[in-house]
Amino acid sequence: MTCTLEKVLADAKSLVERLRDHDNAAEILIEQTTLLNKRVEAMKQYQDEIEVLNQVARHRPRSTLVMGIQQENRQIRELQHENKELRTSLEEHQSALELIMSKYREQVFRLLMTSKKDDPAIVTQLREQHTNEMQAHIEKINEMATVMRKAIEVDEGRLCEDEERIKRLQLENSGLRELLGISREAFLVLKRDDSSDSTSLSPLFTSTDVSLRKS
Repeated sequence: MTCTLEKVLADAKSLVERLRDHDNAAEILIEQTTLLNKRVEAMKQYQDEIEVLNQVARHRPRSTLVMGIQQENRQIRELQHENKELRTSLEEHQSALELIMSKYREQVFRLLMTSKKDDPAIVTQLREQHTNEMQAHIEKINEMATVMRKAIEVDEGRLCEDEERIKRLQLENSGLRELLGISREAFLVLKRDDSSDSTSLSPLFTSTDVSLRKS
């Protein structure tokens, strides 16, 4: 029985350490979003330069202007389409992360319930600690997603010129790629951890618990 309790404590400690690593990944994600906001703000400084370019463009032949506008519009459409796909992919990864964390909560809860007869006080303490860690992690991910959406909405409302839109979309594209890369790495780590935890904790579960976790 003592061996089982020690294993519960060791597994809980390992899970908390992994959650802290995921916390760090969420912090990096928020920093990336903040940096993206600063870059968007810096783009306002291009307005004077764009006005000069517009003055020069008025003296260019009409055919050249038409071709330039068509090319810019095509580039804008391509960037908008790609950014939409990146945002969708990011939301899917966020949903997957929340699903895996939900499975972690269920798994640890069952593990703690099997050990409840050993020391209820320790079980309660571990469960509260795990819940707080998971809640903080979810809140940071949601905060990151909210900041990113607000930055995109504010930016779209302020930038109207074709040249500014191209620069904004390129910047947003780069930020979303970085954001998606970090999210994908965190997702893979969580998925790998989930598989390893399922293997290490399997002796503590009944066959019914195993079938429920698979479902």
